[in-house]
Amino acid sequence: MSAVEVSAGQSRDADSVPVNGHRVDWRGWKFLWPFVVVFLFVFIVPIVYAVYLSFFQTRMIGGTVFVGFANYLRLFRDGQFWGSVWRVTLFTLVQVPIMLALSALLALALDSMRLHGTRFFRISTFLPYAVPAVVSTLIWGFMYGAKYGLVGSLNGWLGTHLDVLQPSVLLASIGNIVTWEFTGYNMLIFYSSLSTIPHSLYEAASIDGASEWQIVRRIKMPELKGSLAITVIFSIIGSFQLFNEPSIMQNMVPGNAITTYYTPNMYAYNLSFTGGQSNYAAALAIVMAIITMAVAYAVQLNSMKEQMR
Repeated sequence: MSAVEVSAGQSRDADSVPVNGHRVDWRGWKFLWPFVVVFLFVFIVPIVYAVYLSFFQTRMIGGTVFVGFANYLRLFRDGQFWGSVWRVTLFTLVQVPIMLALSALLALALDSMRLHGTRFFRISTFLPYAVPAVVSTLIWGFMYGAKYGLVGSLNGWLGTHLDVLQPSVLLASIGNIVTWEFTGYNMLIFYSSLSTIPHSLYEAASIDGASEWQIVRRIKMPELKGSLAITVIFSIIGSFQLFNEPSIMQNMVPGNAITTYYTPNMYAYNLSFTGGQSNYAAALAIVMAIITMAVAYAVQLNSMKEQMR
């Protein structure tokens, strides 16, 4: 037998022998099937069905017909849709930075170990997140009332005509409710990140003459970058899905300040359940999902670049 034949035979033997002398055991994959089934029916199937619905139209004459991308083309020419997208974009650009700045300041205050009653402040700040959005919106709605609420009482005492539910400031009033609801939730994320820093590091910095502001700037703020990216992404997704607060306040606001297309989610809801245009609403939902994912992905890429510097 030649050397070449011996080498080829050894190669075939090596291919037939499993890596590390063990055969591949597929039994472990059997433990995954409950998750795969739930994932398919809870996440994948609804998305595929929504995409499927978006390619049809239900007409009075002819029934449901395949229209291809007609719903998407109609959506791109829909001024009400783009008006609602601009409204939630403006809401995101203003409300999210304010909320996250407040959350970071509260977390830094709690972590400073100079605040008395830390446990009380931590619980009381987080408590609004535990209140259902319906209840918190009703509470703030009654407080906002210029004729029946806290604002109305202040107007009576001070002789003013303050109205925080008028259309020009209505979005800011809704932003105040959302900030009240989620500041404590984001504060806990920041506070958890700060808790991972060993306090011996602060003591060493103090011994070296670092001021409190230098400790915050050089030690604590870099630690918050990772959690800041997560909170920004969550907040952007939540803001683009704004629905509960304006929907509940729709009947509390005088006039027609909150329309059926005030936010994209309200528009999709009313199109589907009031207007009988579930196919068009499905196209709207798909486009909003793509916009939200694109914005969140851009924020994630930017945060990864910042962390790699």
